[in-house]
Amino acid sequence: MPAATLIGVPASHPTLAAELMLRRKGVDYRRFDLVAGVHRPLLRLLGFSGITVPALRLDDGVHIQGSRRLSRALDVLYPERPLFPPDRREEVERAEHWGDLVLQEVPRRIAWWGLRRRPTAVETFLVDAKTGIPQSLAAPLTGPVVILAGHLNRATDEAIERDLATLPGLLDHVDRLIGDGVIGGDDPNAADFQIAPSVRLLMSFADLRPAIESRPAGEFAVRVVPRFPGNVPPVLPAGSLAAPP
Repeated sequence: MPAATLIGVPASHPTLAAELMLRRKGVDYRRFDLVAGVHRPLLRLLGFSGITVPALRLDDGVHIQGSRRLSRALDVLYPERPLFPPDRREEVERAEHWGDLVLQEVPRRIAWWGLRRRPTAVETFLVDAKTGIPQSLAAPLTGPVVILAGHLNRATDEAIERDLATLPGLLDHVDRLIGDGVIGGDDPNAADFQIAPSVRLLMSFADLRPAIESRPAGEFAVRVVPRFPGNVPPVLPAGSLAAPP
């Protein structure tokens, strides 16, 4: 039997961050996904105090919610292969914090905004879903889910315009973290696992992929997350993120 149960939502980049950390630690786990949007009250019913994924339930009854809480708990419970290298812990913590509170929201909003306008792309994000519902049955039922999730995440036209304006600076910061050796090293740390899934979600957009994949942030993200579901055809305003010369 698995030692832990990971609760997420399909194609969730924070859930993937948690999975990467669990794999790094060699923790045996099973994952199941809740439906995005309606997952919030369901998490309360499952005994969690918050409304966000990832949520981890250990076999001894311990509940851990949130990717940053999880990274610290895993280092205590499973000290081998630390997620916070002692010689650079403060830098990694700062990068992880930025990845969680600053970077993570941008691809989430862009994704829900884009999926509302390209509903046929939803099925591509359900490839690895663990809902127990066949992909062919789930995809046609996701219209209300996309609308609800977009509303809950404030994925408005104005918000997306701001997100696209800030995106070059966010990617520049990822490049700097790589150049400084905080992330992108031979031994991935908590910040690697926090940041790479967010960049990979951005790369699921055909409008953004060419400008990201050739820069250090893109190469880093693909190395940490070789496979990520989702493929959204052009939907963003022209020139949203210019490819490097």
